[in-house]
Amino acid sequence: MSGRRVIFHLDMDAFYASVEQRDNPEWRGLPVIVGGSPEWRGVVCAASYEARKFGVHSAMPSITAGRLCPKGIFVRPRMDTYRTESEAIMGIVQRLAPGPMQQVSVDEAYVEVTAQLPEMENHDDLLESARPLAREIKDAIRTERGLTATIGIAPNKFLAKIASSSFKPDGLTLVPETGKAEFLRALPVGAIHGVGRVTEAALQQAGFHTIADLQDTGTDLRSLVGSWGPELKRMAFGNDDRPLDTGDEIKSISTENTFPRDTADRAVLRACLREQAAELGEKLARHRLSAGTVQVKVRYGDFTTLTRQFSVEEPLEEAAAIYRFACWLLARHELVNRPLRLLGLGLSALQEITLRQLRLELK
Repeated sequence: MSGRRVIFHLDMDAFYASVEQRDNPEWRGLPVIVGGSPEWRGVVCAASYEARKFGVHSAMPSITAGRLCPKGIFVRPRMDTYRTESEAIMGIVQRLAPGPMQQVSVDEAYVEVTAQLPEMENHDDLLESARPLAREIKDAIRTERGLTATIGIAPNKFLAKIASSSFKPDGLTLVPETGKAEFLRALPVGAIHGVGRVTEAALQQAGFHTIADLQDTGTDLRSLVGSWGPELKRMAFGNDDRPLDTGDEIKSISTENTFPRDTADRAVLRACLREQAAELGEKLARHRLSAGTVQVKVRYGDFTTLTRQFSVEEPLEEAAAIYRFACWLLARHELVNRPLRLLGLGLSALQEITLRQLRLELK
């Protein structure tokens, strides 16, 4: 079975909002928005599928979400509850598929199940043999946790992520080895692993809008994306040999500013956060990363230092979204209750950019 792999990508459906709907049955079928109140400087942390139909999405200002969805039910996030739920779900996955697992966020994980499957010569047959296991995992999560999950089955991480993200909620999609290039052709170039917004814009400017455009071109892509060109072309045909990262090292980036004089001036603090968010956003783009956790750090005149953080449901790439979450954290925990000596902003749970949500489920 050497060289032939079967990878699951498991993605919980509207995780934070679905937990709230499960725990509050009267909210099922209604637009639930997890995040700050629209009456304050809040931010949307997650939205149910009913709310997404109105255009509400993660990292949006709550006041905007309130205008788009006036009957939305705004709920304060319960991170301890979501983390406990995540542990239970990942426990189910490991019980039924005890192979290598890479958990990339509270609601998302890759699992390699190759070793659990029967020996087969044909890779497509091997992939097909994994369907019953995927169904078993989905059924167990539904039965034991009262939640739905979407699973993509594919020969590699990139395609497994595509498969799960393209057919939500409660989906089960398999991408065969022999049909992987054809499966990708209609998708936008931004769906390729490692293509952030800057690279996507450069490709579109050069006339590459779909993956089919990349597959069919004879152009040397290095003129557009440098040494990454050959790898981009390989990805366009669905080739990805990245192993699962099962290490538990927390990758992070941060920045902080010490003020000449202690200050509680909101305009000064907001300007500082904007600059910090822009700096971190540039680092993410340069290294093709997204962030799963935002953290703010404050130090007062007496050198008392506090940090507060929040794990987002959809990884962040853009400075504007990072800034909004930072402001929300400061307000939510009332950290600017006296002048600050230092203000810091950090991102952790970093991961390589994979598929940007296509949101086909909203159409």
